[in-house]
Amino acid sequence: MTHGPILVLGSTGYVGGRLVPLLLEKGFTVRAAGRSVEKIRARPWGDNPNVETVQADMHDADSLKRAAEGCSAAFYLVHSMSHPSRDFAAQERDAAYNMITAAQHAGLARIIYLGGLGEDHEDHPLSKHLRSRAEVSRILALGPAKVTTLRAAQIVGSGSSSFELVRYLADRLPFMITPKWVRTKTQPISIRNVLGYLVGCLENDETAGLTLDIGGPDILSYQELFQLYAEVAGIPKRRIYSSPFLSPRLSSFWVSMITPVPMTLSRSLIEGLRNEVICRNDKIRTLVPQELVPCREAIRLALDKTEHQKVETCLFDVGSACMPEWASEDDPEYAGGTRFEMGYKARLQGDPTKVWDVVTRIGGEQGWYYGDPLWRLRGFIDRILAGPGLRRGRPHGNGTPRVGDALDFWRVLTSDEGHRLLLLAEMRLPGEALLEFKFDSRWGNAVDLSMTAKFLPKGLTGILYWYAMYPFHGILFKNILKNISDLAGTHLYEPPRRVI
Repeated sequence: MTHGPILVLGSTGYVGGRLVPLLLEKGFTVRAAGRSVEKIRARPWGDNPNVETVQADMHDADSLKRAAEGCSAAFYLVHSMSHPSRDFAAQERDAAYNMITAAQHAGLARIIYLGGLGEDHEDHPLSKHLRSRAEVSRILALGPAKVTTLRAAQIVGSGSSSFELVRYLADRLPFMITPKWVRTKTQPISIRNVLGYLVGCLENDETAGLTLDIGGPDILSYQELFQLYAEVAGIPKRRIYSSPFLSPRLSSFWVSMITPVPMTLSRSLIEGLRNEVICRNDKIRTLVPQELVPCREAIRLALDKTEHQKVETCLFDVGSACMPEWASEDDPEYAGGTRFEMGYKARLQGDPTKVWDVVTRIGGEQGWYYGDPLWRLRGFIDRILAGPGLRRGRPHGNGTPRVGDALDFWRVLTSDEGHRLLLLAEMRLPGEALLEFKFDSRWGNAVDLSMTAKFLPKGLTGILYWYAMYPFHGILFKNILKNISDLAGTHLYEPPRRVI
């Protein structure tokens, strides 16, 4: 058994965000690390007295050293597949070397790493994604800490990238034309079993230094997986035809148009589907015994959570919630270059809490309160450009957005109840953009509500983009504020007016 805090790298990601509360339930003290401490604290478990929050960037060796100090073990649950850079393998390599430096500095006894299944053969070489996952395992093993590598295939759970890819394709396409990978065999595993193995390895020192394959009880092809999903979801059997002429690159393009999975991530996943991912050893079942969830039951559990909006974490949780330096309110006269702003304000007479409630329900199925066809067009263009588009919606339901949450093609940077909602644009842009809602309710039964766009352009293209969007912003902002007032049941004491 270990002593001291357990460092969780990737604590706000899909697996990490579910692992932390499980570790707390088992009585461990957790040091949750991430690029944004505010994002960590906004998680449901963020204010638990047994959680220590620390800022750490995998590409900043000094911050990793500080995060690891005093810890006895670490979970390494980070990856760079969602990063827009084409060379994510180089980023993974850099992060892994930084980790072994931090482990040596802190005297970490153990590292538990969640990697990927797959064997490298001359006839069927591993995809870039799976090859990178294997390389990270080898690099981590170079350090002084004993590394336990768990190799998994597709993780089946509400909000996982693998499950969402299958769900959206099967729900929206009654027939599919796929590459030959549709016949490849895989051994998916329920997120419940993944978490059970992670915690079990921490509790069992016999797993230290081992590479262990983890999978569920079922082995099936991707075609069979689609049909199993259709059966559980109660939709007609899907018609699936494979074509030798459909490349993974082309597949990732149309998958990104059908599903909310980003193209950068879907391309890595699809390229990996050509590799058979089946457990080659079952030693983990003896070391960490648990009841394995059949694939049918895993799909049913995932669908149930999705339908009842009880998805604890999802693939869209991965993303920076750090405030851009140029957006600091302490430096309104930004010295680093041109910064554009445009804002409208309205005074509403009525209950400020109702106004806040309406504002924080924006996006997703609710829409943007005005000009939804324009928002959808912008989302469609963004998908063509390999951006997130609008399909991400509101992954965590209709409650107040948390710091770090995805909201259509935005990321929540600040969610200060009754005062401020600040969103960072993650759509493809020639620059960086923020959208801010501010509340001033000093008068009790009235509130000044402002909506402001801030933009830091990149080059001439960025400047031209701002001026091209300028007239649309004016029309949208005025009408959005009016409609928010109507939906909140307030009276427009003063109509929207431009203030910036």
